[in-house]
Amino acid sequence: MTTDDTSDDHEDTDDDFGEDPFDDDPFDEELDDDVDVRERLEEEADRAVESFDEGIVDLLSWVLDTETRARIYVHLRQRPDSTSDEIAEGTGLYPSTVREALAELHEEGKVTRQKRESDGAGNNPYEYAAMAPSDLVTDVVDEVQSELNTVFNLDDYLGGRDDDTEDTETDPVTISVSDETDDETTDSDDAAADDDE
Repeated sequence: MTTDDTSDDHEDTDDDFGEDPFDDDPFDEELDDDVDVRERLEEEADRAVESFDEGIVDLLSWVLDTETRARIYVHLRQRPDSTSDEIAEGTGLYPSTVREALAELHEEGKVTRQKRESDGAGNNPYEYAAMAPSDLVTDVVDEVQSELNTVFNLDDYLGGRDDDTEDTETDPVTISVSDETDDETTDSDDAAADDDE
């Protein structure tokens, strides 16, 4: 048998078995399906996060007056101690817009800043951090409560109140905010007091 005869026999052997039995492996198809499902889930998760972030930004736009300030606040809650350049890059806002908004937020006490420490010589930029959401809510509650009381007493301001109403201005709207941990502590304290009785 010559070398040519051996190669012919080998080719015949391949014909006897047909195509490679591992080409249509169902396990490979399952892996492909798993990858497709994983990619779709990741896309849906990204979309959900994006819409959640947009909802948060919309809400914070009302609290912080502008969408720009809301985006900066969200960025700083996710990545505290960011510089203005890092915030601009992370939010897609113009650096000058970010610097202006940060100056306003800092003046209002909604963000803090400190110089970034570095070993090298040169100009160290400011790092910014946003106030806690609970503090932000407390500030907003005071403003909303005042505005609601103004609306409630609108007739007093306009001079168009009924003769039956009292002459004194009242503040009937009171908004209180409590932390969930405060509620839980109060509930457990109340339960303990009930047990003692």
